[in-house]
Amino acid sequence: MKLADFIAKYELFCPKELAVEGDPVGLQVGNPDKEVKKVLVTLDIREQTVQEAIDLGVDVIFAKHPLIFRALEALTTLDEQQKLVLDLVSSGIAVYTSHTNIDVVKGGLNDYFCELLGMTDIEVLDDDEGVGRIGNLPLTTLSALTEKVKTVFNLERLRIVTYHHDMLEKITRLALCGGSGGKFWPIAKEKGADVYLTGDIYYHAGHDMLSRGLLGIDPGHYIEKAFIPLVAEKMRSFETDVEIIESKVNTNPFYDI
Repeated sequence: MKLADFIAKYELFCPKELAVEGDPVGLQVGNPDKEVKKVLVTLDIREQTVQEAIDLGVDVIFAKHPLIFRALEALTTLDEQQKLVLDLVSSGIAVYTSHTNIDVVKGGLNDYFCELLGMTDIEVLDDDEGVGRIGNLPLTTLSALTEKVKTVFNLERLRIVTYHHDMLEKITRLALCGGSGGKFWPIAKEKGADVYLTGDIYYHAGHDMLSRGLLGIDPGHYIEKAFIPLVAEKMRSFETDVEIIESKVNTNPFYDI
């Protein structure tokens, strides 16, 4: 089938219009009239992802994180990011990105996180952008919640934002935002969260959260790898003859020792 037709099916589920203003989503590389037989779903497009796509002979990569996030000033092999684009073009591989729209859409990544964590009475966290979720949990402790997060996201360790290190603190309400959502912590507090779960919480934001009585769990940005099975399953439901392949490459730039 043509790439444009496959994209149309995806955008019925996850429209581009849901993306946060200025977010570069949609077809970034390639010809919409291209015939598509194999799709690779991945979180990031890095050197190893491009090589994986070439080795697998795919026609298009669907990624969460945009390949081209800012305007390119040139297109040469002298710059690593530009070289990725050139390698994809020369290999005839198209690129489509679904970034904040998959976070916002009903049944998207943040809703999937809520499902994995057993949340109920779920609401949108940031009403302006539609990003993040907040909901209730059965009465639990900070210790039990952190262990559940590690299990659900297959983590050996994570960071907790707390002064007192009281792992028996009672938790009934959780806010979350996949990726880097540190700026939304005041909304989480206003909406009654006991804990805010998001990646990339920086030092001073942690201080500010605790001063307002909000705990934090930072499992890292890479929990968004859940995009891969979620989107692959959705694409298989399209009932096309297109083969959907889930990337096996680890693109997490951090390594715990």
